[in-house]
Amino acid sequence: MAEMIVTAVEPQQQVIKPKSKLRRFLKQWDLQLMVIPALLLIFVFSYVPMYGVLTAFQDYNIFKGFLDSPWVGWKHFEMFFHAPEFERVMRNTIIISVLKLVIGFPAPVVLALMLNEVKNMYFKRIVQTVSYLPHFLSWVIVSGFAMSILAVENGSLNMLLQSLHLIKEPISFLSIPHYFWTIIVTTGVWKEIGFSSIVYLAAIAGIDPSMYEAASIDGASRFKQIFVITIPSIMPVVIIFMILAIGNLLSAGFEDLLLLGVNPVLRDVSDVLDTYVYRTGITGQRFSYATAVGLFKAIISVGLLTFANLLARRTGNSLW
Repeated sequence: MAEMIVTAVEPQQQVIKPKSKLRRFLKQWDLQLMVIPALLLIFVFSYVPMYGVLTAFQDYNIFKGFLDSPWVGWKHFEMFFHAPEFERVMRNTIIISVLKLVIGFPAPVVLALMLNEVKNMYFKRIVQTVSYLPHFLSWVIVSGFAMSILAVENGSLNMLLQSLHLIKEPISFLSIPHYFWTIIVTTGVWKEIGFSSIVYLAAIAGIDPSMYEAASIDGASRFKQIFVITIPSIMPVVIIFMILAIGNLLSAGFEDLLLLGVNPVLRDVSDVLDTYVYRTGITGQRFSYATAVGLFKAIISVGLLTFANLLARRTGNSLW
């Protein structure tokens, strides 16, 4: 009987060619069509007006217009760097921004972790609703609340401190620079903590429940599960928002500082880059000077964003 020779034929591997960008675009035409209005909105209101930054290099005159105003190079940047307000404005901007980052950034994460542990859904929804509502209030209303609470006459805080015999005479909190940074950071956290926690709650909801079950079987307490499972699982989201927060480090605020720091006595601790630009550019009509200050802030912000993204890339999470 003739020997039968069996040869194993390896299946040919099918080479899958990547689809071209044009083919992918045409395949998703309906989704791309939905994006076009947003892109047009960004282009018209964000990119088209960017030519206005060139006024930072001009002595812009509103009557001569953009084309006829003389070019002065780096004059306004040098004026800002040598201005007597430079050190004060930069100090206030950095300190208030760092305080908001250190205190305001982890606050929504902590709130989301706490709400995730609440088992009573009725109580959980009440807390969520109460914490979300301040976000939808304008800073005019929020600052009005703060001024009412901190008022010398019939202010809730002064009445409480007097009833507890902690103070004898009412304190004018909004006239003492020593208290201003605490007030501005606390008010900002109260306003945004609930709404900012929505993203973290959504990230927590996406965690596989079997991970908690396995940890519970191994004897891990609920407190330990937070540090072993919950926080590491939402860390990519936290890192992305941290990158954006560092990029906005020089954006200490505008409406809150402008409204709560309206007292001239607080100017030394409330004046930041945004309020300085408003006061010199709009009120003082120094358009080129204010544009130079705003451009300086934008360049530093881009640099901070790039630096934060490079650091985050080492953890495997970055914006680009």
